[in-house]
Amino acid sequence: MDQIVNVNEFQELAKRALPKIIMFRPRVLVDVSKIDMSTRILGYPISAPIMIAPTAMHMLAHPQGETATAKAAATCNTIMIVSYMASCTIEEVASSCNAIRFLQIYVYKRRDVTAQIVKRAEKAGFKAIVLTVDVPKLGRREADIKNKMVSPQLRNFEGLFSTEVIPSEGSGVEAFASGTFDASLNWKDIEWLRSITKLPIMVKGILTREDALKAIEAGVDGIVVSNHGARQLDYSPATITVLEEIVHVVGGRVPVLLDGGVRRGTDVFKALALGAQAVLIGRPVVYGLAAKGEDGVRKVIDMLKNELELTMALSGCPTIDDITRNHVRTESDRLKSKL
Repeated sequence: MDQIVNVNEFQELAKRALPKIIMFRPRVLVDVSKIDMSTRILGYPISAPIMIAPTAMHMLAHPQGETATAKAAATCNTIMIVSYMASCTIEEVASSCNAIRFLQIYVYKRRDVTAQIVKRAEKAGFKAIVLTVDVPKLGRREADIKNKMVSPQLRNFEGLFSTEVIPSEGSGVEAFASGTFDASLNWKDIEWLRSITKLPIMVKGILTREDALKAIEAGVDGIVVSNHGARQLDYSPATITVLEEIVHVVGGRVPVLLDGGVRRGTDVFKALALGAQAVLIGRPVVYGLAAKGEDGVRKVIDMLKNELELTMALSGCPTIDDITRNHVRTESDRLKSKL
């Protein structure tokens, strides 16, 4: 204790003292001379179970915006989920490369706007719609409030309505969201969305087994376990901690993806062992984009793929299908063993 010179050093001591939430149970003497990380999501092949999460306004990070991110996705042979709030238009992203793309959407009070965007995505060759369901209202984002965050005009909505809000006080993004997001959105509206598109529909923002079951009953084609980057509701759980209960209730009927907190290939392995078909990465992609553009995004994805490959080899898993629940031991497993 006498060697502690500042408060921050207690963080490292705490990490050493606290039990690990998830630990690996590796297998040995398995032929791992060839590792195959490839998998399929909604029938589309990808090189590894690592996809690009929807994040808004990539031009704030790099002048080429989402087109640079899409090119990196194509090079890495993975799926990019393009944000509804993208800086680049749907058509610009689609024409930039041959990547597999899904479109993330919100439903606005003006349903005609949402319908037009969905139809444009379908025409541009997007392969699925990812409906964000955890934003009836925007969470309290204090940094945006303090900085008086400006909501810029987004080119996808030019000619439809203005997205530009310059606040006299508070956050312009919150002001825009409160005026446009449809807080009446409910499970019955999945049927409405189904009526305007032939594309598969995934829902993003599920955190409980109850809502996972409702999603299945509503006929969705996939579920994304997400807490919106922990920016919506304080005290919402880390997604990895609720993944397994959602996987159990889904029972393999649709793919379950994990969004949030993935920073290492070992994190990808944990998610797969607990039943996810793939993970989404958001912030790391934006960091790579800001630092080095397309090459930075590609490097981020490649690093995670390389770490996952090594983790699979050291755990005795030559393919994604070989990763099972028996390869991890969670805190709940530890507690049960004491009973």
